[in-house]
Amino acid sequence: MSAPAERSVSVNGVPCRIWEKGQGSPVFYLAGIAGLPRWTPFLDRLAERHRVVVPSIPGFPGAAGHDRLDQPLDWVAAVLDLLEGAGLAGGDLIGASVGGTLAAEAAAMAPGLVRRLMLIAPFGLYDKASPPADPWAQKPGTLPALLSARPETYAAFVAPPEGSDVGEWSIAATRAGEAAARLLWPLGDTRLERRLHRIRCPTLILWGAEDKVLRPSYAERFAAGIAGKSTLRLIPDAGHLADLDAPGAAAEAVFEALD
Repeated sequence: MSAPAERSVSVNGVPCRIWEKGQGSPVFYLAGIAGLPRWTPFLDRLAERHRVVVPSIPGFPGAAGHDRLDQPLDWVAAVLDLLEGAGLAGGDLIGASVGGTLAAEAAAMAPGLVRRLMLIAPFGLYDKASPPADPWAQKPGTLPALLSARPETYAAFVAPPEGSDVGEWSIAATRAGEAAARLLWPLGDTRLERRLHRIRCPTLILWGAEDKVLRPSYAERFAAGIAGKSTLRLIPDAGHLADLDAPGAAAEAVFEALD
């Protein structure tokens, strides 16, 4: 797997990393709950047909500045700045988990910015009959099995790269968890249901059939609230991070939405 090219944009005066790989029409990706500590097979698959652009959300690997974001509106404004700085401007946007929440918010608050939207198990809604699991209240060692149908895949995804400083890597991982918690803790509810009707672009909703964090019933709630045409796809044998668990199936679903 070859390395992506790297550049950065400034958000609130802080640099945020942007990774790019591939050629063709661009598709932008906002990563899930752990951010993007390394390039993934899902992104590599997308890069076979598209130029894949991956901006790092403040606080996640490759970016800082989450400590300046206190309210949901702060996060939305920062992500709009990030996407505009990365060059989205009417392009196609994928968001997974935490990134899916912010991708949906961006599409709702700036409808002209996103042409087509693809959401992979985003947070943002709350169902008291099926509340989200709390990723920040897990016993040590249990998070991989909660987030992924293949815990060993998630563990390898967040493991320190060879030659990296283990202490610094641990700090980066803790910072990513803190950033996600600032936006979503404790209930994962950003009151997004009040803004879903503003999403008017065609939207693909992907959900892992084995998601233990947000049950697949949330996919139907998202589909019902979005004003534009929405398509719902369940990915078998995949958990919350479906693009990590089933990169081929997730990429094929995205290709169908983009073609």
